Amino acid sequence: MSTTTAPTRLLSPDELEAALRAIGAERYHNLHPFHRALHDGKLHKAQVQAWALNRYYYQARIPAKDATLLARLPTTELRREWRRRVEDHDGTSPETGGIARWLKLTDGLGLDRAYVESLEGLLPTTRFAVDAYVHFVGERPILEAIASSLTELFSPTIISERVSGMLRNYNFITEETLAYFKPRLTQAPQDSAFALAYVKEHARTPEQQQAVLAALRFKCDVLWSMLDALDYSYVLPGRIPPGAFRPDTTA
Repeated sequence: MSTTTAPTRLLSPDELEAALRAIGAERYHNLHPFHRALHDGKLHKAQVQAWALNRYYYQARIPAKDATLLARLPTTELRREWRRRVEDHDGTSPETGGIARWLKLTDGLGLDRAYVESLEGLLPTTRFAVDAYVHFVGERPILEAIASSLTELFSPTIISERVSGMLRNYNFITEETLAYFKPRLTQAPQDSAFALAYVKEHARTPEQQQAVLAALRFKCDVLWSMLDALDYSYVLPGRIPPGAFRPDTTA
């Protein structure tokens, strides 16, 4: 099935899962040239810094995104499941959770923590794309909001590639620097298994199935556009927009 063609009939749950996975195979950002360059050791340190700084905004907004959905979930069971996601990223005490671990990455890359947290150096596209995702989850039907999280189906592969590739190719990267990623190898499959089961059970009409496929395509577009912006701004010369991170002055 084409990943851009709306279903004309009701798919079985297994067919729906196959269509969702086909979207990842075609559109997930592990295929992006900037991602490939990052993992293959073809970026210099300043370009890796730009990636980590901009990706921080995505990481920092994930619990806010999940909290907007949490507030709308109708049952204790659903809220309990989604609350765990917020705790995974925010932590349960200071210096715990995914956001704190991501800051260890930016620390290890030599970025000033106060500067990273200030968000002053973000690319405009990063801000627009991440904010669009938060608004999508807060405004779209619960089924579509949950479906948009299904990029986590594909994240264990990209995480394994990222960790091994960056450790192998960059002498300024250590296992401690990449501490964010290890817990995600178990968290992401747990999260995606729940979300996939929910979508397969509750997408009961062709229209609902079309909507969940579109939601996953939208999320893939968010992640892809963030890498487009990094590639344009930090790989091509002379393209860094005003106010964005400049390695020679803000690292």
